[in-house]
Amino acid sequence: LVVVTNAAAGQRVAVRADAADEVRAALPRAEVVEAGPEPDGPGEPLDKALERAANRAFELGGALGVFGGDGSVTAAAATARRYGLPLAVLPGGTLNHFAYDLGIETVADACRAVESGEAVAVDLVRMGDHGWFLNTFSIGAYPELVRVRERWAPRIGAWPAGILAAVEVLRTARPTRIEINGRSRELWMLFAGNCTYRGLGLTPLRRHDLADGVLDVRTVSGGRLARTRLLLAALTGDLKHSPVLRSARLRHLRIDGIEPGTHLAYDGEVAAAPRSLTLSKENEALVVYRLPTTP
Repeated sequence: LVVVTNAAAGQRVAVRADAADEVRAALPRAEVVEAGPEPDGPGEPLDKALERAANRAFELGGALGVFGGDGSVTAAAATARRYGLPLAVLPGGTLNHFAYDLGIETVADACRAVESGEAVAVDLVRMGDHGWFLNTFSIGAYPELVRVRERWAPRIGAWPAGILAAVEVLRTARPTRIEINGRSRELWMLFAGNCTYRGLGLTPLRRHDLADGVLDVRTVSGGRLARTRLLLAALTGDLKHSPVLRSARLRHLRIDGIEPGTHLAYDGEVAAAPRSLTLSKENEALVVYRLPTTP
């Protein structure tokens, strides 16, 4: 096992300065490659560290590991897929959505998964020539909506926090016009999840199946009365029945006519959006370690 540790994962970089030592203590027989937040600091850029670790793991006939958040895990997943390597995910970021959906919530859980040798194939989503995502993709107000929900969820619970987030974000949101699979739409937000997410509202939470072969697509329409209808639905807790919230299960999603200056978010990363983009599923594209299943 060759593990890349990302000292810049999460929001508290200084706390993760000992990431490599933490992994060495937990997995003393693993080789560790350090990636650092600065080119002239400890470690090396994440992409170079992953490439070097994957080369080494391939030579050894072993596996690639990553200690970091969702952005680091997505980068490692793309590298592991390219080399045909299984991936061990050690949660070391702020949210760790993918690790949690695997049932891995701590480094100790990841160690048990590696030691048991039990693994599962999971889906990936290709974003045209712009990379991959493991969890979610969005254009519009969705990233801010999630940020508000996760700030309030520990205090009041996930469901009330989702309602509060919808009210807060939609109060100031502005719609954008894009084409979805050839149809022009005015939207406040577009969300696409890798596999089906639980929850029927604006802020889906977790997945039970990481290889169901579909994109979980949800859109919030713009228009003259859309904001009022959606705010009323959020306040009454009836978001799933709102006529401006639509959902579909697709294998491909084509997005065209994206306005210059628009940003997209995927797995905790934000990037400038191209004019056109196609999301397509790659079924069971990656093998990942998981905790042993109980009979």
